[in-house]
Amino acid sequence: MVKAGTAKGNVQFIRTPGGDDLAVLPRNEYDRLVALAAETQGDVAAGRIVRSSTRALREGREITLPKAVADRLANGENAVRVIRDWRGMIQGELAVAVGISQNYLSEIETGRRKGPAELQKKFARALGVPVDLLID
Repeated sequence: MVKAGTAKGNVQFIRTPGGDDLAVLPRNEYDRLVALAAETQGDVAAGRIVRSSTRALREGREITLPKAVADRLANGENAVRVIRDWRGMIQGELAVAVGISQNYLSEIETGRRKGPAELQKKFARALGVPVDLLID
């Protein structure tokens, strides 16, 4: 048996025989509240993403790239060459910074050679980017 309680606006409050208080509301009000909750949940998730990205940027795990650089990378250009150009370095500077010959760097940038993972890490440190930006 459900006892009817008081009504506030379009919401009716009732008490069950077990003592639980329930709110009965029109379907459109329920749908509005569900949509509002989903929107709020989306805002919370977006806030988490923003905080995570901000922290990653601050810690150097992510960087922001100019659109022209991102476009070159998206078009399949060699990441080491693109980032080196963006950083304003010439091949000789980067080669010295990572301890390889300029010829070897040229072969990496043209795709004739890959270079070991340890070299990719050196490139990343010398260029100030996360290593995963340089690895396909």
